Amino acid sequence: MNAFDDMTCSAASADVPLPGTATRVSGWLCVEHPGAWGRDVIGDEVLSPEITAELAARTTAARVRPTLIRRPGRSEFTGVRTVLLVNSRAEGGWCERLEITDLKQLLELDLHLLAGPPPGLGERVTDPLVLVCAHGKRDQCCALLGRPIAAALSADHPDRVWECSHTGGHRFAPAMVLLPSGLTYGRVDAAAATAALAAVHRGEVALTGLRGRSGHRPVEQVAELAVRAEIAAGLDELTVQLEKDSIATDPTHAGSAVVTHRDGRRWRVTARTVAYAPRQASCGAGPKPVTALVADPIQPLP
Repeated sequence: MNAFDDMTCSAASADVPLPGTATRVSGWLCVEHPGAWGRDVIGDEVLSPEITAELAARTTAARVRPTLIRRPGRSEFTGVRTVLLVNSRAEGGWCERLEITDLKQLLELDLHLLAGPPPGLGERVTDPLVLVCAHGKRDQCCALLGRPIAAALSADHPDRVWECSHTGGHRFAPAMVLLPSGLTYGRVDAAAATAALAAVHRGEVALTGLRGRSGHRPVEQVAELAVRAEIAAGLDELTVQLEKDSIATDPTHAGSAVVTHRDGRRWRVTARTVAYAPRQASCGAGPKPVTALVADPIQPLP
């Protein structure tokens, strides 16, 4: 019998490091859907069968993540849906908000525009927004652990907080993404979630529970967090560039990246893969091999 068999997936993964686990997403199409969500965001056709296949094809082609959102708590649906268009690239991210009354209006949007500068399709959103995964049909941890966090945040910031569908990594629930920065958090309690939102509003980055920025690759996420753990840097003061490594003799070598501060300081960070005992990635699933990325000591560069 596996030691993790009787645990929820988030409890079973409590010892797995968070850095490098943010799902890589640089474009988001967030659609308000206050009703029940199926297991799959689009595959279950909750947005109506007539547009599901076309919207799935378009989001895939534009490399945009479709996400369902709703306000925490119960509210009457008026027929007007909020749509968030978000670019969460590490440099130049933005968010625009619009309202629709017919889901077919989603097919009028050129989603390829999300890869560029703000297209002016909706009203510019300047305050950071919060997505908290509460997708119980995908995994029970998200609903049980995520909804209280969303409710706590919403009490103070009702216009900035949304429950959302699967963001990736429910084993790290409660899971939270700040937009448009793409800062992705896991295992947050209400205090840590509140602190993260307050920090990004000031142009800073809270490190507690931080998994990485969605606009970065896993090794880049690990490298940025390793540098932030040792120096003070604002939200947009660091850039990260993955290095094209030569073939490594160490089989655990995952890659390296150079982190550059706006003031010119530079560091090289090498990440290695560490294996953990097999366990479930989702509640009720069978055990699977688990690995995590761990940073070696950062190396200052000339």
